[in-house]
Amino acid sequence: MPAEPNTDFDELLAVLDLKASDDDVFVGSHPSKTPLRTFGGQLMAQSFVAASRTVAEHLPPGALSVHFINGGDPARDIEFRVHRLRDERRFANRRVDALQGDTLVATAMVSYLSGGRGLEHGVEAPAVADPETLPRVREVLKGYEEVVPSFVNAPHPIEWRYDNDPAWVMRDKGERLAHNRVWMKADGVLPEDSVLHTALMVYSSDTTVLDSIITTHGLSWGFDRIFAASANHTLWFHRPVRFDDWVLYSTSSPVAADSRGLGTGHFFDRSGQLLATVTQEGVLKYFPSANR
Repeated sequence: MPAEPNTDFDELLAVLDLKASDDDVFVGSHPSKTPLRTFGGQLMAQSFVAASRTVAEHLPPGALSVHFINGGDPARDIEFRVHRLRDERRFANRRVDALQGDTLVATAMVSYLSGGRGLEHGVEAPAVADPETLPRVREVLKGYEEVVPSFVNAPHPIEWRYDNDPAWVMRDKGERLAHNRVWMKADGVLPEDSVLHTALMVYSSDTTVLDSIITTHGLSWGFDRIFAASANHTLWFHRPVRFDDWVLYSTSSPVAADSRGLGTGHFFDRSGQLLATVTQEGVLKYFPSANR
């Protein structure tokens, strides 16, 4: 029996289908399921799409760096103003300001570079189980609906399969882990559009990246009183991605201090090639209870 269509996935594609309202100005909406603030991954993916729609198709992305400035209101559309900073045969640079009225929600810097052949090396992919042998995320959420309702009720346009136990299961077992490894892919049919394949990786890079901060300390969302918000986020794109096939997102946290934590990660394809590198700094406040 074929799987039911994923309406969350269809909504994400619609959200990434930005509408041009003026020269280098695009408007993006929100999905029907939203948190209290605009999801950072959505904002980054929309900014990336806006920038990429103004760049020659032969130029692949080099890097994306986003600073989150104000929380976005999910009840309002977002305007993406693209500033063309440089255009050369092999290089391009864009700045994208995401605004709601006069409020600057985020600013993204996006570079594009066609470098050609050169030296190649990369870190090795970790040894993990085949994604087809691992349970879907909805299965590892069973029994935890009241612990992590925000995860249960969030949109699920991306299929996740954890190689390790997710934070809430680890916490329930009294375990801790200094890394997280999750297989991901689009939970639906993606068009033959390299911008959208990359945009879904950008969207997904804002999920699980801060988990290693709390799992290093044996904590979990839902079980423990934790506030987290993304401050800035950067991706470096090394190779083209096909997000309609499994990619592995392997993350860890090198440091947490002054109520801030750094998450780092790598995306690998199924052959072990390194596709992208991620860093994210988050503001993270932990309020320990008396019995811990």
